[in-house]
Amino acid sequence: MARFISLLCVVLAATASVSSAWPTSKGSVRYKEVKVIKKGETFDGGMKTYQRSDIKCSGQSEGGWRDAVFKLEPGAKLKNVIIGPDQREGVHCDDNDCTVENVWWEDVCEDALSIKGGNKNSVTHVLACGAKNADDKIIQHNGYGHVNINGFYAENFGKLYRSCGTCGNIKRTVALNHVWGYNPK
Repeated sequence: MARFISLLCVVLAATASVSSAWPTSKGSVRYKEVKVIKKGETFDGGMKTYQRSDIKCSGQSEGGWRDAVFKLEPGAKLKNVIIGPDQREGVHCDDNDCTVENVWWEDVCEDALSIKGGNKNSVTHVLACGAKNADDKIIQHNGYGHVNINGFYAENFGKLYRSCGTCGNIKRTVALNHVWGYNPK
């Protein structure tokens, strides 16, 4: 517990360089099913709000990638997106080596970003992102490898990052830089 508190203090001390300005949406898009970003592709959402037309948040009930707004294949990049409240899973990186950049979750449901699969050399990048209103965790890391969180604003949240506690002996690491946490629960 003392280690966690020490880490939290270090993380909060490094927050001064992260902006808390929430982006303004430039439009709205609703999907009837998960939008898959193919291997190696980049999806630039133009700072529009994306959500599901067929799913509403149902609290902390566990969903899967089919309940997400976006699913990223290996090497895919999602950028300049606002995730709206009508979704259960936000964004899924179910294989490895995804990048989310300038992605903002207005109202986190079960979790904002799920990272699964990969191998010990997998790296997922979370760059200049933010999330609000997460009853529990924002980023769930159930896979192998490393998650690099560089520039993140979290408001009204339980946990910024959660490493799977029931995934067995799977080595995973995380680096946190320029994180601002406001009103953690």
